[in-house]
Amino acid sequence: MAEKSVRRTWLKYLQDEVDAAFLYQKLAEATPASRKKESYQMLHDIEQKHQEAWLKLLHSHGLEVKKVKPSLKARLMAGISRWVGAEWLSYLMLKEEGNEVKTYLQLYRQANDAPTRSIAIQLARDSAGHAGELNKLLGEDTEPWHGTAGTGGMLRNVVYGFNDGLTANFGLVAGVIGAQASAHFILISGLAGLIADALSMGSSGFLAAQSEREVYAHEIAMEAEEIQLMPELEKEELVAIYQAKGMDEAAARELAEEVMKHPQRALEEQAREELGIGEQRITPLREGWVTGLSTAVGAFIPVFPFLFWQGRLAIWLSIILSMLSHFAVGAARSFFTGRNLWRSGMEMFIVGMGVAGIGYMLGDLIIRVF
Repeated sequence: MAEKSVRRTWLKYLQDEVDAAFLYQKLAEATPASRKKESYQMLHDIEQKHQEAWLKLLHSHGLEVKKVKPSLKARLMAGISRWVGAEWLSYLMLKEEGNEVKTYLQLYRQANDAPTRSIAIQLARDSAGHAGELNKLLGEDTEPWHGTAGTGGMLRNVVYGFNDGLTANFGLVAGVIGAQASAHFILISGLAGLIADALSMGSSGFLAAQSEREVYAHEIAMEAEEIQLMPELEKEELVAIYQAKGMDEAAARELAEEVMKHPQRALEEQAREELGIGEQRITPLREGWVTGLSTAVGAFIPVFPFLFWQGRLAIWLSIILSMLSHFAVGAARSFFTGRNLWRSGMEMFIVGMGVAGIGYMLGDLIIRVF
């Protein structure tokens, strides 16, 4: 009988496979008859086999599992894809497959029991194969377990920029409300906060992207030095990566040895396979604009009611809209963090409530003191 913590881990991965099969089926249904549709259906069928593998493992250890349904998060992702297009969901699935490669490799390294290690390495290989198939369908050429693919990174910047603008400006508006300011003053303060926060986040996004470019250059320089000083260690890293992609150990070792004979080729291979920086798409100016604009949109929500209403109605509308938006952005963040949708949404709801409460009390304190 497996330990409870191990069984919980198995059940979590079973749910992940159920969600993946469900989403691939939705992609297949949304795609006209073509090779792409066939590929999505094939991936769906493989994910179902993964479910069977986990169910068999659970059954062999005395745990009977009823039919597992797709999670709310998976159903929401499917629903959103109907509005924004199936390609968005394809990129998220590519990112998810990349995450699974890393997760299953980590599970393989950390597991103490043979059944978990056996299924983990097999599913890591399968997930790498799925990611490769999605790469072909989407025209990508990098391994997603090393970074963010396609539009996923852009969408993530939108979500986090929106979150920052919403939270910061909601706190500011709550503080001005606590100071018993007029609706006109609240509006002016909120718009000023919007502009300041958007400019700040936009410039931060630009500088962060510029710094990331410099980090990549530094990482490549370090990798070149490691290849020169520690060739055996670098060779073993390549062997492990090739095995995760589905090669047997002998073939992986032979390929790694061949690559390491040519330093420049070895550097390019390590940069692409280990660091995931074969082709970078970082554009600092684009990152700055996207982050700044999404911050401005989030910051506008607490201010919006004061454009049309005054008094208690405007205040309560601002609070309600802001709190609902906090929950929504928390739920959206779960698409990138892999966390439970409800838990992530409630965390942001509580954060928004806390920021508003502190802002209001500080505003009230300042007006009383001064």
